[in-house]
Amino acid sequence: MGFLGRARLRRRGFELYTATVQAARDPVYFTDLGVPDTLDGRFDLVGLFVALLIRRLRAIEAAGGAAGLAQAVFDAMFADMDFNLRELGVSDMSIGRRVRAMWEAFHGRALAYEGPLSAGDAAALEAALVRNVWRGDAEAALRAGTLAQVTLAQDAHLRDQDASALASGQVDFIGARRAIVVPA
Repeated sequence: MGFLGRARLRRRGFELYTATVQAARDPVYFTDLGVPDTLDGRFDLVGLFVALLIRRLRAIEAAGGAAGLAQAVFDAMFADMDFNLRELGVSDMSIGRRVRAMWEAFHGRALAYEGPLSAGDAAALEAALVRNVWRGDAEAALRAGTLAQVTLAQDAHLRDQDASALASGQVDFIGARRAIVVPA
């Protein structure tokens, strides 16, 4: 792939990442579901949504399309994390260590979600969300089951999206209000 191809791929990765962050930052997740509105809570929700997107992009890559796009989204995420740490005033000497810790946290969470997502196991996904998003505080995580259902719905919604639209940098997530199904 030439320079222009890599630049286009990088741009598509940033476009997809930006749309994913916008979906993950919907205030409804923090107000209605009680996701902690903290740096950690925001990181966890962005990480969850990015993990869902990368999961879909890897499936497309496995089928022979969108080569390198999952990596481009990952790279965009951690370039953004690096930038945000610098904006928060973290010293240059510790940026690398902190970004690595964030990468490890993201990777661990993505792995924890992969099995339950593949199996469609809402209970196992809920347990992983309680551990990661609410740091094991089951009392604070009263709506973790709802977030697990939303996550499964987002995963299915991404699976149904056209590979060519994703390859062109366009992704659609279900709006938070629409994704939250309240039992009758």
